[in-house]
Amino acid sequence: MERFTTTIATSAVAMALLCAVGSEPALAQSLNDAISARAQSGSGQDRLLVDANEIIYNNDNNTIAASGDVQMNYQGRTLQADRVTYDRNTGRVFAEGNARLTDSSGAVVTGDRFELTDDFKNGFINSLRVVQTVEENGRPVTTRFSAPRAERSEGETTVFERGTYTACEPCKDNPERPPLWQVKAARIIHNNSEQTIYYEDASLEILGLPVAYLPYFWTPDPTVKRKTGFLSPRYVYSSSLGVGASIPFFWAIAPNYDLTITPTILSRQGVLGEVEWRHRLENGAYNIRAAGIFQRDGDAFLSSPYGAGDRDARGSLESTGLFYINERWKWGWDVALLSDKWFLQNYRIRSESLSSLYVKESISTLYLQGQGDRSFFDVRGYYFQGLSTSDWQKQQPVVHPVLDYNKRITPAGIGGEFAIDVNVTSLSREAAQFQSLTSQKGYLFGQYETCAVYDPESCLVRGISGSMSRASINLSWRREFIDPIGQVWTPFTYFRADSFWIAPDFNGYPNIELSNFIGGDDDFLFRAMPAVGLEYRFPFVADIGTSGTQIIEPIAQIVARPNETRIGHLPNEDAQSLVFEDSSLFEWDKFSGYDRAEGGVRANLGLQYTVTGAEGFYANLLFGQSFQVAGRNSFRQGDLANVGPASGLESRASDYVGRFQLKPNNNFSFVTRARFDQEDFSLNRFEAGVTANFDPYLPISASLTYARYAAQPEIGFNHRREGLQASARWNITPNWYVSGSVLLDLDRYLLARDLYAAQYAVDPVNAVYNRTDSAYVSSLGLGIGYIDECTTFSVNYSVAPRDTAITSGESERNHTVLLRLELRTLGEVTLNQNLGDEAGQEGVAAQ
Repeated sequence: MERFTTTIATSAVAMALLCAVGSEPALAQSLNDAISARAQSGSGQDRLLVDANEIIYNNDNNTIAASGDVQMNYQGRTLQADRVTYDRNTGRVFAEGNARLTDSSGAVVTGDRFELTDDFKNGFINSLRVVQTVEENGRPVTTRFSAPRAERSEGETTVFERGTYTACEPCKDNPERPPLWQVKAARIIHNNSEQTIYYEDASLEILGLPVAYLPYFWTPDPTVKRKTGFLSPRYVYSSSLGVGASIPFFWAIAPNYDLTITPTILSRQGVLGEVEWRHRLENGAYNIRAAGIFQRDGDAFLSSPYGAGDRDARGSLESTGLFYINERWKWGWDVALLSDKWFLQNYRIRSESLSSLYVKESISTLYLQGQGDRSFFDVRGYYFQGLSTSDWQKQQPVVHPVLDYNKRITPAGIGGEFAIDVNVTSLSREAAQFQSLTSQKGYLFGQYETCAVYDPESCLVRGISGSMSRASINLSWRREFIDPIGQVWTPFTYFRADSFWIAPDFNGYPNIELSNFIGGDDDFLFRAMPAVGLEYRFPFVADIGTSGTQIIEPIAQIVARPNETRIGHLPNEDAQSLVFEDSSLFEWDKFSGYDRAEGGVRANLGLQYTVTGAEGFYANLLFGQSFQVAGRNSFRQGDLANVGPASGLESRASDYVGRFQLKPNNNFSFVTRARFDQEDFSLNRFEAGVTANFDPYLPISASLTYARYAAQPEIGFNHRREGLQASARWNITPNWYVSGSVLLDLDRYLLARDLYAAQYAVDPVNAVYNRTDSAYVSSLGLGIGYIDECTTFSVNYSVAPRDTAITSGESERNHTVLLRLELRTLGEVTLNQNLGDEAGQEGVAAQ
């Protein structure tokens, strides 16, 4: 919506107050003296301060004139002019010569001549110019309005004849040049009581050229934050939806709640209705969003179970809320109910429940959270809804709930830091989730991937059917001691206790296959893990001149504890991600969650070298290894998800891990980390990233990331994973920029090769090798844009990430062009256009 404010009313107030000067005794002093007069308003409480070089009373003409740098102040408003005259005969006030009015909000009104009646209800202003700074979305915006002549009537309405409006700054070198954009109208009417600006016979000009015409429209003025009216339109075009457009209607019912109704007319599917209710209360706010359609042409979409083409009614209901109980506690929710998994994507519905572009999943949650000085509490439930065709909803867990509590204190007497960590997790799912370790896979109902053979040697259990609940508590203490020669000794101890209640469900297929992995009886199990350890560091510090230091620091750590119990007999829901690298080398327990507890005696050794210098120079090198000194190695024996093997920790002497960081200045940084095989030093894991900002030499910023992970067939990755991601932005001018990003999939040809081998084994004659380049563009983004104080314009082209499909190996990708134009204070228009036939969009039939 367009918003701006005039301050004609304030100029009338000041002029009328000037009339009161005439009723005071005349005051005349020399031209070099300051003249000050005070006048009481009708209320008898407010006074006007007048400062001028000269005040002249003309009894013959019955006028009073103030001249010479006239300045008048009243209630925070300042009127300045070369000359101000009050005509007692006509009751009119004239301000001439560089007339300028600044009100309490900072708005500045200038004009060649102000002419108002003494009751300030009627009058004229010649060559009016209004400049006001307002705040929009947390950013200051300066609006500018001008007109050859303006008329104010009845103290309520101001009419600007042949007026113009813009939020753009004038050109510094050529102020007469047309701004980037402006609105010109035959008449612009500002109604103060309605706080609304009406435009008649208006046109939008870009660089002085008219590009759009509207015979009539209206917008709130800048003082209005919320106002009933139509919002900026949205346009839609796709082969499955047809041509469409929507004009949202915003209804400001009350200061603290409103309603937005958005009907979208689609030529192929009919009318899509969307509505959003927002309500702010004293301690928080919530909203409710609903969307729905009775689609006319279901043939545009695939039929169940691959799409919703056989559905007539489709829709969604969503709500978010956040409420503060007090300064430390809050609670809220984010809930989404969908008629089908394809609705949001097919109809391009904005949803706050979507997790990310790469993971098609809607997450609903209800939570309670508390934050203390040294404590934290969070309890929440989750409902996950998979939005991909390959997702089977019965395999999605329902978390009811997960609780986390952390408290840290400094115990009296022994010092150091004592920590309490509590986690309670309870979840259930209808169907067990399996993952094949081999290229031979099975499919549930011909659609959902599972194992061909349900055997622990060739099949993983990502989630059990039935329910699982666990309560865990971890008590830990640590304290750092520094001896006289600078050695750092850090003793620590912790005690971990977990209780499990497992109720697996073996009814139906594939749940019956779960009996090959775990026992079939409900069970209550307990596990305890006490530990004691010591960490040693001896930093050798040396100065390198007056501006830097270097530190060589050997690090040794040992942790002693009993063996881990019940490996492979307990579900693993939250500890399936295990990455052994530099950041986890000195972790007391290297598992990522509570469902696993590392056991045995383990020693971690490392050497760290750090250099700091002038102008932000920083370099760091870390290299180390971990050893299983005694007891059972927790990473040698896999669980139901086979976590541990192929991690680099499964042997008595682990793989080597290292890190190198380099930051020569604030504009450049490089980091690489790697894991090397402990037997032959081959590269098992490698990551490298560089970011650069070439200012002030070139207005370019860029980043480059490369990753390569060796094959891990023990956990389902039969081929190496390799990729390269790059992004850059070039600010061609202070306003224009180009940007781009690309993600290269460097291992795709390995999958194509396996697919061909599988086809050849079945049908050698018809097998076709889908030859692909080794550097396959998985996703791509290109953009060009312009941004200044009043305009934002951008065009972006994107190729969606590859989405593996179970039937063809891959689905086609979406190619999308997004155009966005924002004229600040006027509104925003976006156009999102898919290129091609949209056959790659899930649930959409080929056109």
